[in-house]
Formats: sequence, C-alpha cells, structure tokens
Amino acid sequence: MQSGGTRRATVAMAALGSLLTMTTLSACGSAHTGHPGGREGRPGAPATHPRKAVATPDPTRIPDVGDRLQRALPADTGQVLAVYGDGKDSPNSSAVLFTKHGSTWHRDASWPAHNGKRGWTTDHHLDDKRSPVGVFTLTAAGGVLDDPGTELPYFQDESYEAPRDWDESHWHDFDYVIAIDYNRVPGTPPDDGEQPEGEDKGGGIWLHLDHGSGTSACVSLSKEALEHLLRTLDPDRHPVVLMGDRTHLKG
Repeated sequence: MQSGGTRRATVAMAALGSLLTMTTLSACGSAHTGHPGGREGRPGAPATHPRKAVATPDPTRIPDVGDRLQRALPADTGQVLAVYGDGKDSPNSSAVLFTKHGSTWHRDASWPAHNGKRGWTTDHHLDDKRSPVGVFTLTAAGGVLDDPGTELPYFQDESYEAPRDWDESHWHDFDYVIAIDYNRVPGTPPDDGEQPEGEDKGGGIWLHLDHGSGTSACVSLSKEALEHLLRTLDPDRHPVVLMGDRTHLKG
C-alpha cells in the first residue's frame, strides 16, 4: 500500500510525462501547419548552381550583325538604320536607328517595318519581290509632301504620287521617301532612272510609308518614323541602311 507521499510523487511524475508528450506533439503540429514562426518541416535553402555567363553586347558593334556586314560599314558612318527581317521569306521586320558617339553605338529609336513580300535575297533581281541584303548609303529624299526639315537633299514633286489605279491603301506610300542607294547614282533624286548595274538588277528601292503589308522590294515604315528619320539623318554623318533577315545579318 502506497503512502500519501508516494502517491503524490507518482501523480506528479505522470503529470510531467503528459506535459512533455503534449509539448512534443504541439511542436510537430506547428511545423506542418505553416505557422509563420515555425521552421521545422520547411524546405532548406535551395542548392546553388553556377550561373551560365551571359555575353555582354559589344557597344562598338551594331547588335546581331556578323563580321562581314560590320566590315561593310563605311569608316566615316555615324548613323545606321538597321532593318532586322523576321525571316528569309517573311515580309515583316523591325527598324532600329543607331547613332555613333565616339567608338560606341547608341540605340536611338525603333519602329515596326515591312520589306519585300517574299522576304530577302543576297542577289536581287527585277520583280523578285525580295529586298536586297546589304549596307547601302542614304543620300537623297523626296516625296509628295513638302520637306519636313531634313538635311538630306529633298526633292518634292507631285509626280511621286502613287497611281490612282493602285489599291487605295497604297495612295500615300510615297508621301515621303528616302532613296536606298542600291543600283543607283548616290545623291540624285530618288526617282532618277539610271541603274549602273543594269535593269535586270532592279532599282528604285526606297524607304517609304507603310501600307500594312509587304512591298515590291522597298522598306516601309510609319509616317512618324519617316518624319523622324528625315529630321534626324545628317549627310555629314554619312548615314546608311544595314538590312536583311536576321540569319543573313548574322552571317
């Protein structure tokens, strides 16, 4: 028979055991119920893996253009309109104006654009509906509308009007144009017909206003883009257009 003291000791030990058991269960529960203060049961710190190095673009080069066309840029060129075609057979492209400061190129503005209906070619011929790949000087401008304030030689004449038997969406194509010096005499009016490489090589390739789809071989942009270019291109900086589909540009 237990004495009173022994019974009290036994009861106290049992109570202590129950308290320890409850504390342990409560801690496990808090770890798995997502309480903000709990830490047990949470995933540990994620394993660290070395990050792959990302190449920094070279500011002395036009982005995404390979050595061949980089070397084709005249040494005295300070303005480049780069036209990046979406694909060899695509009429869609984007145009980016770069200006050189010291030895580095700065991206100044960009716009959506269109090129030849059938895409691009490195061997353009008359009526192939492809725009020529390459680097070409920009030395003259003109159009139906008055000079918006360009430093380029500007030839305004209503003769630039698109024929009225064309679809109405094309009627304003030539409100502003900038001649691309492909198979033409640089500095002459955009509509000058002389083609030094012969008629079969095509010609009359311009930057002109966009009508929402591909062109015969020209590059088309919005009116706002053409106005910006006309007011920004500076003959003293020897502007050029560098154009082609992205694959050819990188080649």
